[in-house]
Amino acid sequence: MTKEAYLQQIDQIIEAGPYKADWASLVGHKTPDWYYQGKLGIFIHWGIYSVPGFGNEWYSRNMYDKEHREFEHHVKTYGDQKTFGYKDFIPLFTGERFSADDWAALFKESGARYVVPVCEHHDGFAMYDTAFNRWNAKAMGPRRDVAGELKRACEENGLVFCASTHRAEHYFFMNPGRAFDSDVNDERYADFYGPAVATPAFVGNTMFATTENVYAEGATKEWLEDWTVRTCELIDNYRPKLLYFDWWIQNNTFKPYLKKICAYYYNRAAQWGEEVTINYKHDAFPPGVATFDVERGALTGISPVPWQTDTAIGKDSWGYTCDNRFKPVRQIITDLIDIVSKNGMLLLNIGPKPDGTITDGETLVLKTLGAWLKMNGEGIYGTTFWKQFGEGDVNNEAGFFRDGEEKPFTAQDYRFTYKGGAVYCFQMRPDGKDAVIRSLCRRPGKDYPIARITLLETGEELAFDFSEDALTIRAVDAFQSEMPICFKIELA
Repeated sequence: MTKEAYLQQIDQIIEAGPYKADWASLVGHKTPDWYYQGKLGIFIHWGIYSVPGFGNEWYSRNMYDKEHREFEHHVKTYGDQKTFGYKDFIPLFTGERFSADDWAALFKESGARYVVPVCEHHDGFAMYDTAFNRWNAKAMGPRRDVAGELKRACEENGLVFCASTHRAEHYFFMNPGRAFDSDVNDERYADFYGPAVATPAFVGNTMFATTENVYAEGATKEWLEDWTVRTCELIDNYRPKLLYFDWWIQNNTFKPYLKKICAYYYNRAAQWGEEVTINYKHDAFPPGVATFDVERGALTGISPVPWQTDTAIGKDSWGYTCDNRFKPVRQIITDLIDIVSKNGMLLLNIGPKPDGTITDGETLVLKTLGAWLKMNGEGIYGTTFWKQFGEGDVNNEAGFFRDGEEKPFTAQDYRFTYKGGAVYCFQMRPDGKDAVIRSLCRRPGKDYPIARITLLETGEELAFDFSEDALTIRAVDAFQSEMPICFKIELA
């Protein structure tokens, strides 16, 4: 199908469906039950950038930018950027040990309920089979439909398949290569490197200020139509139940096309009988249309509507690098608890190696997380928020990119969730002593009588004192734990 024919199809589906390409029609779209109840997903950054494995997943931009260390590294390691450009990593990206079945089995073991591979990153290389981009993993590199294989394996393991596309940012992403004699300027590869728009608005660090300004310079009509068609093709061919976008779609020029994509996606889902949603950042969508996402950050209080944090096990890069540092699993677990207590979900990223294997560090975190969830997941899955998210002095700092170090939780920090007549109280850093929870104290006429309290991971019934000062849960040996513990407080 040509681009023009696809655009006509998009209009026809919107015209015939219940959702129209306007916010009034799209507001109030329901958060999917599978998503809200599942709480935990796996994000996957795997692409050409894993081959150099240096710096981070922005290697494709930074290797052309003389202000970044990737530039010098590239010249020393591979030669100049005209002789060996980013495209020349593709034959080295073979994924010879990639097994979708192994990945899905690990994700299931981790306790995740949904999986979001990056189907196309800012570099413009599609990890799926597409008629609109010859630079794709089915046609070159691994010569496999990575997204298709992963979709099959996920669904066979009871995991929900989703998709992420960062195609919007490719509009300007490779533009540092315009500034000198590099292969980005070779017309033979124009369809790979994209327009690589090199106007002052998108050059160097100015690019960040430009892309954060809704009203700054945006994309052309030709690019936006092409982006719309590619996105809708991904929707049609892979039927993801969640569609994740990165940040630049907030630009004002994207708004008419976002409405079309959203209406098309929601109408298609209605035809399939599926519940779907879209992840967005900043103010790309009005409230009530899709699901807000906070990159490497969190909220400081309970959101009245479901939201999501996306973060990575890796501290330094979303994609594989040879020297990436990994967060301890305790940090991942406390982040998950904190996010869920505030009515959120966690999308946790891994960056596989170029051969398709998952690093030992990330594998250990995922397996340990899964073991903890087997014992404590009742307080996570299918829960909602309580009257307050928690107790204690430690909380998040609001905003994006605030997840670098583990928060200094103490035995006096708790987080609460609720389900089925029970409050689940997580002690974030147990110290082996009685748990004293002051916000759950006896308040005549303002509280609920307590029927019983059990330690979730063992099922052991616990003794407690319920006074006007505090709820005090008497310690047992299992309170000596390196990980958070959970008390199931059943209301009478």
